[in-house]
This record gives sequence, structure tokens and C-alpha cells, in this order.
Amino acid sequence: MARDDAQAAPKRRLRSDQFSGLMLVALALYVAWADRVYPTGTVHEPGPGFMPLVLAIFLGLMGLLIAAWGARSLPLAEMRWPEAKRAITILIASAVGIYVLEYVGYRLTIMVLLIFLMGVIERKPPFMVAILSIGFSFLSYYVVADLLLVPLPRSPWGF
Repeated sequence: MARDDAQAAPKRRLRSDQFSGLMLVALALYVAWADRVYPTGTVHEPGPGFMPLVLAIFLGLMGLLIAAWGARSLPLAEMRWPEAKRAITILIASAVGIYVLEYVGYRLTIMVLLIFLMGVIERKPPFMVAILSIGFSFLSYYVVADLLLVPLPRSPWGF
């Protein structure tokens, strides 16, 4: 009889939204832990650690809500990942971009990365890829480095 009850009871498996929510909670805990070295200050005079802590709390709460309401999503084991190859390619391209950024410079790295992502991965028209990659790399460099005065890496050729 007990065996029949065990077979009749549905298996409690982790659902995809529950997993996503728990990953957000884990990220929030990491951000809050990493933020511990900065002074938070007060609400009236916030320190450099105030906003990261507020964002970590918000992210953790949203992760808990997603995990709590994720009971109707697909079980994680049943999910198919048809775009996994594309996602891994994008992650590898991003990692390579991060690695070469200091050596090649911001503008050239962003330009090549956007050409690869839009031209090779997304297969957009070459003219659009050229305009967007050149325009974005130069315009974003101008805004961040020249207007906001945030130093960005330059190539060995000063580019």
C-alpha cells in the first residue's frame, strides 16, 4: 500500500523558472557579499556600496518571486536547448573580446566583436554590419572616454 502511494505521488523535480530564480538569488548573494568591502552610508548620505546593496536586495527578491511562482514551468530536465551552440559561441566570443581588449584597444575590439556577432552569428547584411560596428565602436568610445572621461584601452597604434 505504501509503495502504491509513493508511485502515485508526482515526483518533485526542479522547474526551469525555479532554477532561474535560484540562480538570481545566488547572484544577489554574491553581489551582497562582494559589496561588503564598501561603506554603505545612510539613505541621506549613501556611500559607494549603497546602490549595489539595494540592487542585490532587489535582485534577490525578484529571484525569490520567480522561484516561488515557477511551479508551472517545464521541468528543468525536460527543457531542450536548441540555441545552446549559439549561446556558447557568443560566450566564447565575449571571453576572447575581454581578453584582447587591453592589447588591441576598445574601438578595434568592439568593432571586430560586433562584426562577428552580427555578420557571422546573426548573418545580417554586410553594409548594415559595417555601419553599425564602426559607428557603435567610435560613438561609444567618444561618449564614454571623451565626454564621461572614463579611460578606455587604446590599441598600440593609438587607435
